[in-house]
Amino acid sequence: MHVSILVPAGQSILSSIVGPYKVLSGVNNYLIQTGQAKEPFYNLDLVGITRETKLYDDIFSIRPTKMIDEIDHTDLIIVTTIFGDIEKELHANEAFIPWIIEMNKSKGSEVASLCVGAFLLAATGLVDGKECSTHWSVVDQFKKMFPNVELRSDQIITEDAGVYSSGGAYSFLNLLLHLVHKFNGKDAANWAAKMFEIEIDRSSQGPFIIFQGQKNHDDSVIKKVQTYIEKHYDQSFSLDDLAQRFSLSKRNLIRRFKKATHNTPNQYLQRVKMEAVKSELEKTNHSITEIMYDSGYNDPKSFRATFKKIVGIPPSAYRLKYGRVS
Repeated sequence: MHVSILVPAGQSILSSIVGPYKVLSGVNNYLIQTGQAKEPFYNLDLVGITRETKLYDDIFSIRPTKMIDEIDHTDLIIVTTIFGDIEKELHANEAFIPWIIEMNKSKGSEVASLCVGAFLLAATGLVDGKECSTHWSVVDQFKKMFPNVELRSDQIITEDAGVYSSGGAYSFLNLLLHLVHKFNGKDAANWAAKMFEIEIDRSSQGPFIIFQGQKNHDDSVIKKVQTYIEKHYDQSFSLDDLAQRFSLSKRNLIRRFKKATHNTPNQYLQRVKMEAVKSELEKTNHSITEIMYDSGYNDPKSFRATFKKIVGIPPSAYRLKYGRVS
C-alpha cells in the first residue's frame, strides 16, 4: 500500500510529518516480525512540491523523497498540518490541490487530513457537504472560508467515503490507529496503541477546547451582546430581555448573532457557562452542586447533560482529569 505523507512548503508541524512515518513504519516491523507479512505493508514516501522545507526558524529541514509529479499512483494521501497565516500557507501549497483531486477522483486515492491540514483538504472541495474536523482554535476561520463543509470540531475522527480528518494537535495519532485498524486489523491497532502509548478510545476534542469568545467579526452590537452574556452568565435573562436591552427585535437578534458567531445566543450562553464551570472544576474544591448553582443552573440533570454534550465527558470525569485540588 503506497502512502504519500505530504511535506508542505512554508510553515508546517514537523511532528505531523514524522508521526505518521514512525507509526506506519512501526506497524510494518510488527507485521513482519509476527509473520503476517514478508515485506513492508506500507510503502512510505514523503511527498512535496519543493526539494527542501525548513521549519522552526531553520532549526529543522526536511527533504521529501518524491515530488508530486513523480507519483503516478498512491493509495493514501496524508495531508499534514500547516500553521501560521492560513491563507498565506494555502497559497504556498496550492500546487497540492489539483494533484490531490486528481489522485482521489481519477486514481481512487483515499485522503486523510491532520489537524489544520483540514484547510488544505477543504480547499480541494472533497469535503463539501461532508463532515470534517480540525483544531478547535481555528473553527471560526474554517467556517468562514469553507461554509459548505459540515465542520465537526468536537470529533477526533471523521470518515466519509475514503476521506478522513482528525481533530487538533496530537489527536492525529488516533486517526492513524483508526487507519491501521481498518487496513491491518484490531491486533495491529492494539499493538500500535501500546507501543506508541496512544489512548485508543478517544473520540471527542471536547475536554481540550478552550472557548475563545467568537468575536472575530464586525458586528459591534453583537459584540456588546456577547460581552453582556459573558459578564452576566450566572444570572437569569431571556432572549426578549437581551433584545430589548440592545434595541433589537428578538428575530433580528438571533439572526445577527448566528451570522456573527455561528451560534444562537442560547448556545453561546451555554458555552460561556461551561467554560466557567470547567475553570471551577480545575481550580477549586467546590462541590459540583455548588458549581452548578454558581453558574446559574438549578436542574442537576440538565446541567450534567449540557456539560457532557459540550465537553464530551461528565463533570466528575473532567475534574478527575484536570482538577488541581484534591
